[in-house]
Amino acid sequence: MEKPSRMADFLTALRDHPLLADGAMGSYLFTLTGRLSETNHVYEAFNVEQPELIQKVHLAYLAAGARCLKTNTFGANRQQLRPFGLEGRVAALNRAGVQLARGAIAAYQAQARAPGPFFVLASVGPTASPLAAAEAVAECYREQLETLAAAGADALLLETFSSLPQLELLVGLIKSLPGMPPVIAEMTIRGASAGQPLEPDPVTFVNRVAALGVAVAGVNCCAPWDADVFVDAVRDTAPVRSGALQLVVMPNAGGFQRIGNRLMTAVNPEFAGKMARSLSDRGVRLVGGCCEMHPPHIQEMHNYLQSRSAGERVATVAVASTLPPAGDAEKRRNGTLSRKLKDGKFVVSIEALPPRGTDDSVISRKVEALAGLAASGLIDAVDFTDGSRGIPLISPGDYIHLLRERLGWTAATGDAVELIPHFTGRDLNVMGVQSRLVGYHANRVHNVLFVTGDPPKMSPTYPRSTAVFDLDSIAMIRLTHTCLNAGVDFGGVPLGKQADPRTHFTIGAGVELEAQDMPRELARLQQKLDSGADYIMTQPAFRPEALAPLEKFRGRKPFLIGVMVLTNFEQAQRAAQVPGVVIPDAILQRLAALPNVADQTKAGREIAAEQIRWLVREGWAGVYLMSTAAGSGTVEVLRAGLQP
Repeated sequence: MEKPSRMADFLTALRDHPLLADGAMGSYLFTLTGRLSETNHVYEAFNVEQPELIQKVHLAYLAAGARCLKTNTFGANRQQLRPFGLEGRVAALNRAGVQLARGAIAAYQAQARAPGPFFVLASVGPTASPLAAAEAVAECYREQLETLAAAGADALLLETFSSLPQLELLVGLIKSLPGMPPVIAEMTIRGASAGQPLEPDPVTFVNRVAALGVAVAGVNCCAPWDADVFVDAVRDTAPVRSGALQLVVMPNAGGFQRIGNRLMTAVNPEFAGKMARSLSDRGVRLVGGCCEMHPPHIQEMHNYLQSRSAGERVATVAVASTLPPAGDAEKRRNGTLSRKLKDGKFVVSIEALPPRGTDDSVISRKVEALAGLAASGLIDAVDFTDGSRGIPLISPGDYIHLLRERLGWTAATGDAVELIPHFTGRDLNVMGVQSRLVGYHANRVHNVLFVTGDPPKMSPTYPRSTAVFDLDSIAMIRLTHTCLNAGVDFGGVPLGKQADPRTHFTIGAGVELEAQDMPRELARLQQKLDSGADYIMTQPAFRPEALAPLEKFRGRKPFLIGVMVLTNFEQAQRAAQVPGVVIPDAILQRLAALPNVADQTKAGREIAAEQIRWLVREGWAGVYLMSTAAGSGTVEVLRAGLQP
């Protein structure tokens, strides 16, 4: 009776939230052993002959964040084992494959105290040549399937099939056998990267396997860009839209591409992480990797998916304050930007990155640059990123303290411009968020921009860091507005015994203008405004069409529109690859037409100034200038953009 419960648990968990599977088994074993699967070195035989190696692979993926393990049984069917003389060991190898995965999960949970849930996906691969008859499919696969089910697999993962007829015959066989777990059907597709239609046709594939009662279907062992095309093609089909069929994507690392004058793959771990987040945003419920996607890739996928589930564990707080939240009168005193926003005047905030290390010359240059910006009279605030791209920088609060000390901005003199820290939920639990905010308020930091935050980058030279994400940006906005700004902590206890213990934070939030899932992004924007945000800063807007979705919100709160200063064509190309940033071809072509980098820099500044002039004419509340690479050109851009 235990097995059906596990099966139900897998599908229930998948419908509840996206699940992360592991990556490649074969290519990772090749990395570890230096030998391909061959006679006397058959990868599937390792389940019995080198079980410690397979468990090492499983544990590496679990430590990276995987919650679904694929068994080392991809080629453990009668036909694929026959050339190695192992066709008599089908049952033993498949049974051991499930047991090793289950044992690795138990060991990891005991060591890491990880509550789970975790699932075992029994890998079933194709034959070298497609089988076209039901009798041949049964002779090849029946023993493997029955063994995997009896061993307690949570699902049967039919992966890397290129023949849809063979896959359909295999699904038919599974449906005829008693006690089978749910089926995950994956095909490998190709075509998008060559500008050809995908083969097989995605919609045909999805409709046909859904008609057979398959619970989960998708693609694996294809390039990420082919997987993207597949998802876009099937996400609105009837089986997917109704929820009858859940989507799975497990791409490989793609092939080599010519990037500049180098031949290389762009699919590094960070690319894999962004890809996983994008797939999740578009409705894919099971994400993982295939060939050459190893633990570092899965680790980044875990981090990026973690950022999307932020806030799901937060309990509702009962507010016991008898005071209303601090209003405009109190917030006008927070600084130049807060005052001008409340007075309906155009504002400018400059994004700045705190330093990463201890080089005082770097810090001094940044301080001098800020002093020059403040002296120009063109800006109202500087906002400081909080671990942008998951890279450890000096924390915004500490950096603000350092700047004030170097510039002589005291409580008596006040700050020449308003200093705004970005505040992420990545690094702090609920208690830490409250403590930091109260500390900010005590130290004259009264304007905070809440963002969920990029996951830890965890580069190869940096030790693994765990993202917390107890609270997302919406939850932090709500708790700051309804609790701290109303004089109580997150548990409803008064912040002090004085008559008015309220904080008076000006509360900022962000919005992504070119999100993959704009309905979700706009729904979150609505929640941010409803939760108490005072203003919104947007991601870069390189085209007027990107601002159209904001029109219905304009009357509610001020919007500071993001303007990114492009420094050259190469930098613009990199920026265009960032999720949420869309740079029109006309702008890229304008930069590419200039052979001299200095001319490209000048053109980038002119483009930014043109955007600012347009935003002023259109009556937007302000500009959020992303110009961290523009250096001294920032003042030039603002003067040109703000001129009458």
